[in-house]
Amino acid sequence: MKIIICGSLTSANEILNTKEKLEEMGHMIEIPHGVRNLEVRKRIKNRKVIIDSEEGEEKIKYGVIKKYYQLIKKSDTVLVVNPEKKGIKGYIGGNTFLEMGFAHILGKKLYCLYPLPKMPYTAEIIAFKPVILNGNLNKIV
Repeated sequence: MKIIICGSLTSANEILNTKEKLEEMGHMIEIPHGVRNLEVRKRIKNRKVIIDSEEGEEKIKYGVIKKYYQLIKKSDTVLVVNPEKKGIKGYIGGNTFLEMGFAHILGKKLYCLYPLPKMPYTAEIIAFKPVILNGNLNKIV
């Protein structure tokens, strides 16, 4: 199965570990540009603060949002890796929320690795009808 992983770049290590496990299970996996890009991961690891406009320019330069939309279209399913971030269990940030919306509109099966967060847009996330895996990748069908 072709699975595309979505999630915060601060979760890069968990995304890479999840990718490895899913590949061992025989799946073909796509991961976010920023997780694949060692320079971006180094900035996150070193906690370099990226000014919002600078980060936005980088996304424009590389066409990140449109490219990931195209990859979501080509996938069979979408997996959101959503560990705790900023003190919020199951955190789902702006980019991931957008990608979940793409998956929903495209009719893709949508999974969340962990339970949904309590955030102002949780009702919208629920409307996407994700399957909650509670950490169990074997539930992906």
